[in-house]
Amino acid sequence: MHDKQRLFRKPGAPRDLKRGSVCALSVTLAMALAITGCSGNSESKTNVKESEPASTTAQTPLDGKIVSAPLTLSYFVQMSGSPAPGVKTLNDMAAYKETEKKTGIHIDFQHPGIGQEKNQFNLLMSSGDYPDIIEWGWSDYPGGGAAAMDNGVIIPLNDYIDQYAPNLSKLLKDNPEIKKLISTDDGRIFSFPFLRNDPYLRTYFGLGIRKDWLDKLQLGVPTTVDEWHTVLKAFKENDPNGNGEADEIPLLIKKDTVLNFSNAFLNAWGTTGRFSLKGDDILFGPLQPEYKQFLQTMHDWYQEGLIDRDYAATDDKQKDAKFTGNLLGAAEMAVGGGIGKYMTAMKSKVPAFNLVGAPYPTLNKGEKPTLGQREPIYNNLGAAITKNNKHIVESVKWLDYKYGEEGSMLFNFGIEGQSYTHVDGYPTYTSEIMKNPDGLSFATALGRYAIPFGAPLVQDKRYQEQNASMPQQKDALNTWMDVDNESWLPPLSYTNEESGRMATIMNDVNTYRDEMFDKFVMGAEPLTSFDKFVSTIKDMGIDEVLAIQKDAYDRYLKR
Repeated sequence: MHDKQRLFRKPGAPRDLKRGSVCALSVTLAMALAITGCSGNSESKTNVKESEPASTTAQTPLDGKIVSAPLTLSYFVQMSGSPAPGVKTLNDMAAYKETEKKTGIHIDFQHPGIGQEKNQFNLLMSSGDYPDIIEWGWSDYPGGGAAAMDNGVIIPLNDYIDQYAPNLSKLLKDNPEIKKLISTDDGRIFSFPFLRNDPYLRTYFGLGIRKDWLDKLQLGVPTTVDEWHTVLKAFKENDPNGNGEADEIPLLIKKDTVLNFSNAFLNAWGTTGRFSLKGDDILFGPLQPEYKQFLQTMHDWYQEGLIDRDYAATDDKQKDAKFTGNLLGAAEMAVGGGIGKYMTAMKSKVPAFNLVGAPYPTLNKGEKPTLGQREPIYNNLGAAITKNNKHIVESVKWLDYKYGEEGSMLFNFGIEGQSYTHVDGYPTYTSEIMKNPDGLSFATALGRYAIPFGAPLVQDKRYQEQNASMPQQKDALNTWMDVDNESWLPPLSYTNEESGRMATIMNDVNTYRDEMFDKFVMGAEPLTSFDKFVSTIKDMGIDEVLAIQKDAYDRYLKR
């Protein structure tokens, strides 16, 4: 994924991001929502007309700024897990400094502690003492943005956008599908969204493989499951790292990635570890017979020593050590935080090191891969205005600034002449970003100036073209994008009740599924127990979840 993308995707996803998964919030938050939900205005679910805009300094000053007197707005948002040196809050970032000069509005950023984001969001929700603006992945809120409005946490924005957000208004008018995506089932808009409109920006993850090892063994890049078996067996048996020891690890799989995110091998069987579409029906992949075939293959490969014996306990740092130790042949990875990172790290250590993106595998040669990794245009990450905000008009204008040409350039590229220059009309990052003299990565160096991953913003394709500037990265993106992804569900909206039921059921289902994955692959549980596995998931209530998903999908189609 884009190096910084993890930090501004919806938490716990994401990654999620992170697409269709349901996360339970804390008991404290649940109790608070139960109280506020009982006293909510039932008319808010159907009436998208807001009250008169709140403002004390709404008159436009002669200098073009939003306000004529100093104004500070409070803003809750996650901070980078690896911020650039000197960037302690987003106010230290050049783009935000410049935005304050342009708009006249100062932002009091409230950053939750790294690793404590969700807990602190939960506490914030249950406190009732909200900042002016909250940027969050709103699918993590029980019932999503619709419930947050119904519970009186945030406000609907339709009329404010129409009157005071000309840049976003034009974007939605020109792209009705985006308006459909960011609206609730009853037509309300609850946040200024982060959008990846260009298909090139929505794929950044797939399978990477050591091309130098393939070349040494005179093998091509595998495209089918059978070809992968041949390649992995050769990696294990033929000493491609050339140290005279049988220490190669042919393949590292990541359990939560295989099951919940990209399904890098599972998709070969035309299914997924979570929910997907088949015509008008919604399926849960682990219930399908094809999932058993996938498990059998993973079990066989594990028994042959083709899969890392320690895959279940291998974290990102250990994965890095295995690649940079010249031991690992293939793994799932991001284009920036994988191919780019390892190519750079190994350049001097193993000059022949070459890592390329492999196609998502298929069962039969020539088939088009299905269900690869693809982010939705909108993944529920958005900046919402809370009920406590006394300067709604100013907030709307400030948030809309990022959708205009000036704001978009600032937050995608930074400061002209410092972080980028125009070369034949193309905004080109400077050597400080591309070849940082202090050895900072692309994402960290850019983080001093800009942040192309948060809301509100439309991410610029030209950012990713330079983030993935190596030929291997460009080729990988094109390879990973060549997938039929039409069976993925779009982001759906759920009622409070639906969200609560799904969270309760899916917490148990996901835990059980993950535990059984390891048991099946490692041989602790025979595949003859697969029918019992399916039956147990059904007993946990998966059919109720599927019914909820279908209702939500039908509502989405009617938006």
